[in-house]
Amino acid sequence: MSQTFESLGLLPELLRAVTEQGYTEPTPIQSQAIPVVLSGRDLLGAAQTGTGKTAGFTLPLLQRLAPYASKSFSPALHPVRCLILTPTRELAIQVFESVKTYGKHVPLKPFVVYGGVNINPQIQEMRKGVEILVATPGRLLDLVGQKAVDLRTVQILVLDEADRMLDMGFIPDIKRIINMIPGSRQTLLFSATFSDEIRKLSAQFLKDPLTVEVARRNTPAELVTQWAHVVESKRKRELLAHLVKTNNWEQVLVFCKTKHGANRLAYQLERDGINAAAIHGNKSQNARIEALESFKENKVRVLVATDIAARGLDIEALPHVVNFDMPNVPEDYVHRIGRTGRAGMEGEAISIVCAEDRPPLAAVEALIKKKIEVRPVPGFDGSRAATYPDEAPDSRGERGRGRGSRGGERSRPPRGDKRPDSRPPREEQRTESRPPREEKRAESRPPRPEPKPAAGDMDFSKPYEPSPDAKPIEQPDDAPVRKRPTHSVPALFRRKAA
Repeated sequence: MSQTFESLGLLPELLRAVTEQGYTEPTPIQSQAIPVVLSGRDLLGAAQTGTGKTAGFTLPLLQRLAPYASKSFSPALHPVRCLILTPTRELAIQVFESVKTYGKHVPLKPFVVYGGVNINPQIQEMRKGVEILVATPGRLLDLVGQKAVDLRTVQILVLDEADRMLDMGFIPDIKRIINMIPGSRQTLLFSATFSDEIRKLSAQFLKDPLTVEVARRNTPAELVTQWAHVVESKRKRELLAHLVKTNNWEQVLVFCKTKHGANRLAYQLERDGINAAAIHGNKSQNARIEALESFKENKVRVLVATDIAARGLDIEALPHVVNFDMPNVPEDYVHRIGRTGRAGMEGEAISIVCAEDRPPLAAVEALIKKKIEVRPVPGFDGSRAATYPDEAPDSRGERGRGRGSRGGERSRPPRGDKRPDSRPPREEQRTESRPPREEKRAESRPPRPEPKPAAGDMDFSKPYEPSPDAKPIEQPDDAPVRKRPTHSVPALFRRKAA
């Protein structure tokens, strides 16, 4: 006999909201997690993305906080009682929407805060009173520094996508936040997968937790068909455009390693006549929301994203996921393809692989314990890309190695062999064709003659001699004789004493 939401002991207000969403039976993670959360125990939960994990902790925490619900406008009656931390803005918005959806009939005040937007409106809203706060760690610490948030009243702490928080380096921030929360809290830690590092970390944050693990660790969804296409690196974008156009794909989520690579690929697809948009951490929040909404409404055919930006993307019935770049961490492959094949619907996960992608592809196959089928595409020869990087031929072909390389033979003769034999060496040619500078100057330029003064001009080359016509200057006998002053000059200006 299948379990129902009524059998889980949920409040009528919550059951009403669940029914309005069209759900009749809980998912496996919901069936196991909801009773644990309602009991007040700490929980360590692992479930794949799209299995109802968010509702698995949203519904029971709403029920636990329902006795504090109040329609009063006094901020004192609405302190922060539940804190939900997420690694990305997109995931924070998704969780916040889930809290609003399932808590619409319970008068609790939820709110979401994240970076990338003006902090002042968030401060004003927090001062009105918030009971369920969904936040990213960085923006929450900013609000704490502004004294806009008091975490001393938190009763329930939820860490969602904890493995991604570890990858993004949020653990020091989370430790700072936990030190501000009472030790008597209830802590729930959820993730799509659990690594050994996360299990060690949970031992620091959780007290005697119950573990709920629905699916086997690092196992992709069963309804997702996986295959790979092998192609040369320079033709990966061409192959992607060919697959989208030939198969008439709609809503294709493509993963790239870097933000710059995502921008470049989206731009190139646009030039190929395919509506595409990029989403990553450098995009503004409004730009990311606009791109995501356009993708959901089929205005954008291909959404190119990085791993971090894609966390928290809630896209129903996503049919295609493409790994344009293989992930560096094999677990990220499970996160990527977990975006498709949700809610009982089939999905396709395609990896476009070149020579340098073979090692990470092998790591993924070892993780999921499954060989990924390689399918050839007519017109795209992947034979050269099928070798590993250390076996791949030199991409420079027969042009030879670069400067300083000693291996192999040159494909062209040395530069000196191309000179004609009749051409003399440079030194001999210069000696025969032109004389030295001194000799040439002596031959081509005769010495400059000394200028001769013209008649009537003065000759300055000889010492001064008075003109024969000059007469000596005679002084008159009565001319005054100049005498040397007997007093110094300052003494002439002294005032005589009276």
